[in-house]
Amino acid sequence: MPPSGGTVAVVGLGYVGLPLALLAERKGYRVIGIDIAKERIRLLSARIMPFQEDGLVPFLKKSKMEATDNFAKIREADIIIICVPTPVHEDHTPDFTPVKEATKRVAEFLRKEQVVILESTVSPGSSENIVIPLLEKISGLRAGQDFSFAHCPERINPGDPQWNIEYIPRVVGGVDERSTEQAVGFYRSILQGPVTQMGSVKEAEAVKIVENSFRDINIAFVNELAMSFATMGIDVTNVLQGASTKPFAFMAHDPGCGVGGHCIPVDPYYLIDTAKQNGFLHRFLSLARSINAGMPKYAADLLTEGLRERNIPVKGTKTALLGLAYKPDIDDDRESPSYEIEKCLKQQGLRVATFDPFVLQRSSAASLEKALKGARAVVVATAHTAFCNLEPEFLHSRGVQVVVDGRNCLSKEAFLQSEVLYKGIGR
Repeated sequence: MPPSGGTVAVVGLGYVGLPLALLAERKGYRVIGIDIAKERIRLLSARIMPFQEDGLVPFLKKSKMEATDNFAKIREADIIIICVPTPVHEDHTPDFTPVKEATKRVAEFLRKEQVVILESTVSPGSSENIVIPLLEKISGLRAGQDFSFAHCPERINPGDPQWNIEYIPRVVGGVDERSTEQAVGFYRSILQGPVTQMGSVKEAEAVKIVENSFRDINIAFVNELAMSFATMGIDVTNVLQGASTKPFAFMAHDPGCGVGGHCIPVDPYYLIDTAKQNGFLHRFLSLARSINAGMPKYAADLLTEGLRERNIPVKGTKTALLGLAYKPDIDDDRESPSYEIEKCLKQQGLRVATFDPFVLQRSSAASLEKALKGARAVVVATAHTAFCNLEPEFLHSRGVQVVVDGRNCLSKEAFLQSEVLYKGIGR
């Protein structure tokens, strides 16, 4: 394991790779950042953030990282870390294309004694069945003999100032003892959080899938509770607060209009698919995915229900859909349920104006006022601070009569005392 001061090449400079690259540099490594997106390379070379992550801005401005699309630079690295996306196809089967393509490019320039670490989230067995065979076939080298290989599944929480990449604990599994020790040594040299050694690469791969499947299942549970309690006149948020007073054996999750981001709505499909190939059917996990995938339609149905209660025609009525990002106060809209909500609303005949101050390039309205102009209904799909502070009087003065609070972030009490009809998720 080269000491701090060696060279690290990070392949993929997105939400995972860029924070890792900047952290490694701060810890004394020379860093080469590699990405196929030329515009991203241009921005990084000019020390401009390609996405919103305010905490990284000062580090990028001072950075000496070389940003390039030249994979030949791989030869100069002691450690190569692959941080590319792992999406799913439209049929929800895993799409390994980005990982395969990045692996092929790395393999072209791989040399002996280098350490290759895969951070991309993959299903158990992917490293041994896909990544390592490609590296060996193209390079002519052997993993565990000529070069080291390990998997350290990424853990990152965009927009979180407390649990940033430096402090989140990590797990590592290598193809052999030396590979594991080298990878563990690297992460311990840059992280403040603990690094746990797993028994194998496959175990490390399984950890990340389990983490996000756990969250998806629990979110599905509270979403189902929300829909159930809505029929009984029970406020699910109050129930969850009450249940949270138990100091053990309960972990609160929030219901909402859908699950977004590049992990929770994607990773379970990797486990479902891999298990199916091995002869096992994940009924529970598949059901959770189905419930969560249905929440955008549930939110859209709440809106049309509210319009009918107010005797407002559904077809042709304008609705303001507020929020395109998948979580509050960031510009990341990957897998955002907002787009499915928009689709459902339009299928029901509504006219939809979208607005997100963090995702303006994909908003149909340039401002909140323009989104609300002529709108008789609102769906809050993202709990941005600016949206959470919306008051019923403000909306009513602009002609809004129905509000669907897709994130239960508005003041229910204030709306119930107003002339605006309020509908939350299980409230």
